[in-house]
Amino acid sequence: MNEAPADPRRHADFPSSQAPAPRANPLLEGHGEAERRLAHAAATGRLAGAWLIGGPKGIGKATLAYRLARHLLAGAPLDEGAPAAADKLARFAGGAHGGLLAIETGWNRQGRRRGEIVIEDIRRLEPFFHRSAAEGGWRVAVIDGAELMNRSAANAALKLIEEPPAGAVAVLISHAPARLPATLASRCRKLFLRPLAAEKVAELLQRYLPELAADERLPLARLAQGSIGRAMALAELGGLTLYRDMLALIATAPALDRLALHDLADRLNRHGDAAHIVLDFLASWLARLVRQAAAGGRAAGGFEGVVAGEGEAMARLAGTGSLDRWVELWDKTIRLREQAASLNLDRKQVVLAAFGAFEAAARS
Repeated sequence: MNEAPADPRRHADFPSSQAPAPRANPLLEGHGEAERRLAHAAATGRLAGAWLIGGPKGIGKATLAYRLARHLLAGAPLDEGAPAAADKLARFAGGAHGGLLAIETGWNRQGRRRGEIVIEDIRRLEPFFHRSAAEGGWRVAVIDGAELMNRSAANAALKLIEEPPAGAVAVLISHAPARLPATLASRCRKLFLRPLAAEKVAELLQRYLPELAADERLPLARLAQGSIGRAMALAELGGLTLYRDMLALIATAPALDRLALHDLADRLNRHGDAAHIVLDFLASWLARLVRQAAAGGRAAGGFEGVVAGEGEAMARLAGTGSLDRWVELWDKTIRLREQAASLNLDRKQVVLAAFGAFEAAARS
């Protein structure tokens, strides 16, 4: 089995972004209640042997898990806003601490990252848990992307965390906790983290990307739906420009501007990530449109739009067509997005199909 070490400088969920990897991140903000729960459990000797930290990608789940590991293994503070000491951070970022085991998707013989966590990855847990504790008396295993465990891996993990040895803690991080086997999830204490407030994401963008224009921070934060990791990836890929281009095309409905559509599809075809991002934008926009149409055309949840003029286009379209047709279009867009990612479909044709379906719904 060809194993390649993870780069601690790269964020696992958004590897193209400049977001610091969780092991190398000195600071966590916006999850004070979760930190207090973990700190209290550790201080009172009631720390469960297995934890499940769930929530959307890029909001700080893994960063919280590694803060707990530093707290147990190196005495680092587990308080909201408290930065990790540079020496403790460096050891964990480089994977040099003997009491920490990180498990994520491994690498195949071709040097490519696998799409699942396999039993060979999980088997590393048993000798790690049962060897003598070192450097602080704890052993902490972090399984990042726990929902990616295949059946054999999940069964092996269940056997190991049902009765972990004293001083051993397993932390499962999951973007989709519902995909975990119920028997495995039931053995864990659960912490579910909420997306960050848009204002907090904008503040973090100023810290991590100081060169980003001030008037782009809040729109990017809203697009990222509470994920700083996603916001930074969108900033790098020109996500705000892509969103504006999508809205400009939507504004021409019910008869979409064919030249603008093909120009957008051609540009997206040259960059797979950009095509996926626009399909994701369209699915999210349609979800808000469905909620607004269901509310009789009123903005759902006080939605003001990401950029100027967006609310007007949504209000106009919410009053056309039937609600069932918009729901059907939203569902079709999601399926197209998933098929494009899993089946490696021609990106231009997928984009044309998605907006062709949008045009048909707007004409009805």
